[in-house]
Amino acid sequence: MQLFDFPADKTHNWLPQDGVVLYYGKIMNRDRADSYFRRLLETIEWRNDEAIILGKKIITRRKVAWYGDQPFEYTYSNTTKLALPWTTDLLELKALIEKESGETYNSCLLNLYHTGEEGMAWHSDGETDLKKDGAIGSLSLGAERKFAFKHKATKEKVELQLEHGSLLVMKGTTQTYWQHRLPPTTKIATPRVNLTFRTIVG
Repeated sequence: MQLFDFPADKTHNWLPQDGVVLYYGKIMNRDRADSYFRRLLETIEWRNDEAIILGKKIITRRKVAWYGDQPFEYTYSNTTKLALPWTTDLLELKALIEKESGETYNSCLLNLYHTGEEGMAWHSDGETDLKKDGAIGSLSLGAERKFAFKHKATKEKVELQLEHGSLLVMKGTTQTYWQHRLPPTTKIATPRVNLTFRTIVG
């Protein structure tokens, strides 16, 4: 048996200070995770992400989708998205993650990384649209990828491996004091879907 087949300690805070990150490990069996992964690839309204950096419009290879309880606006990287209505699959996954985490969410930002060469640079989810210090529930499906945190002041780093069908929850002051990223890698040739369940306010 490999180490990652042992249950994760859901109460262990992976951050040494200034925030809370809990890793629940796999919250569904492989068949169920495979099924959701296939359906999300086929049914979600994926779009290439856009960002305006130094006045220049950048189109990413990574694709995104934004869903919610109502047509919430969500602005990041100087672009605004309008939430689509929930799909049946997303509502099922939202209920599962709310049950596991004990939190509630009203929206979900999905990311599709086609290969390991697509990643995410250091950032914090501190947009004013988001609930201050609210929980973000991150479900990983598909390729297992490394996920990293870096303290804004001390530069201390924490790294985890996010498994297929696993849940990571960030809450408290994590976004205030820490950045996170998905490092690119040439070693992975298969896709990953990441669902980040959030709470929009206002």
